Amino acid sequence: MKVTAVETTPVVLPLDKPLGSALGAISRFGVILVTVRTDVGITGENLIFTLHDRRTAVLRQMVDSLADLIVGRDAGHIGGFWARAWKDINFIGHQGVAVMGISAIDGALWDAAGKAANLPLYRMLGGAKDRVPAYHSGGLWLSYTVDELVAEAQAFVAQGFGAVKMRLGKADPAEDAARVRAVREAIGPRIALMADANQGLNEAQAIRLGRMLEPFNLTWFEEPLPCWDLEGLARVAAALDTPIASGETEYTRYGFRRMLDLRSADILMPDLQRAGGVSEFMRIGHMAQSHDIAISSHLFPETSIQVLGALSNAIYLEYMPWFSRLYNEALEFDAGDALVPERPGWGFTLNSDYIRHLQS
Repeated sequence: MKVTAVETTPVVLPLDKPLGSALGAISRFGVILVTVRTDVGITGENLIFTLHDRRTAVLRQMVDSLADLIVGRDAGHIGGFWARAWKDINFIGHQGVAVMGISAIDGALWDAAGKAANLPLYRMLGGAKDRVPAYHSGGLWLSYTVDELVAEAQAFVAQGFGAVKMRLGKADPAEDAARVRAVREAIGPRIALMADANQGLNEAQAIRLGRMLEPFNLTWFEEPLPCWDLEGLARVAAALDTPIASGETEYTRYGFRRMLDLRSADILMPDLQRAGGVSEFMRIGHMAQSHDIAISSHLFPETSIQVLGALSNAIYLEYMPWFSRLYNEALEFDAGDALVPERPGWGFTLNSDYIRHLQS
């Protein structure tokens, strides 16, 4: 099975209403849909995105520029593609847009490989579990009032979720703590509660706020510091009893190896787009396992579920339904767990009718 073409299609995906976090308001995404075609008619699909549709064209050009490293070659030699691409991007560097481009094609190749083998990816990758606990991450925004936070948290629990995540980032840490207290009291002690600062604090602020939040038994305190301050993050992790989760803005096994060496986080959160695709996500997951460190995911629930299902140290799937409308199939849940699809490849296929609607 040889690759005959790599196709990219950009679309703008609007949100129903703007979201508010420490990153600012978010109202739309630029999404690049990637299709790998083969000489036996099997296609592999994937997607990557940009916030606010900023630099989507740059990201698309990166994917297109890597296509010649796989077109005409065996679609099943995914490791060979990854190695060639890693060498090819050396001049412009091994982070950022270049790695995102590799991730886009890597994921589409894995989807094609799963379809060719008639197996879901999690089974091809080793198969650890067919369900993963999920936390609802699609709400509880910084822009909400306390009443809105409470109402939505209770609604998520009523939907069957056993875990929810809220955002932090108020100017007064006492206000953040009061908002966490309100959500904890609303959902009770048995529902897992995560809180995400979206890299909005410095070291002293993170330790101070983290200590204020410890009475509320957070499952984790996420991304308190900017992604480049791994040494500071390690000191925050050492100072607090609450576990620290981080890594969504880290690139490849080399970035995560440094996090592990520094003990910067108790839970690693690789992102399929930034980590380097399925291939590198699995390397990161196994490396974390060798350090007895747990893994969660960042965004992309429809595709992340497959790699998490292949890792025994995966503890949570982030359910963020930003891109769910782009797929024909819907993620299924049972008793708070996301079920790993048994369909071939990702188990999700792009909805061409809806995509045409976005292009019209």
